[in-house]
Amino acid sequence: MANQETAEEPQARPGERYPFLEMARKVLLASIGALALAQDEIEEFVDRLIERGEIAEKEGRQLIHELREKRKAHYEKVEAEIKSRLEHIIARANLASKEDVEALSKKVAELSRKIDRLAKSE
Repeated sequence: MANQETAEEPQARPGERYPFLEMARKVLLASIGALALAQDEIEEFVDRLIERGEIAEKEGRQLIHELREKRKAHYEKVEAEIKSRLEHIIARANLASKEDVEALSKKVAELSRKIDRLAKSE
């Protein structure tokens, strides 16, 4: 009998199998970058106002803190909404979740062990 080697298929990146998910990831990353840039510009603007004496330093720091908290809350809300929608899309597409695949892998490994034990006992 010829020795058959099984070549593992290279794992596809998420974007290769599901272009929508890759596109959503890119949009999310771009949004995060835009928010970070806007936050930096706001902080620079507030720093200039403080330097010119147009607002007190304490007020400026409080304003920056409030803006950061609002951005963080908004980001968490958007992230939760995106996650919810993606889960809904995946469920409707009837795709296996990571947990499903892991559970099946465990079952296959257990069955393989049982087969090995039965083969040895014969």
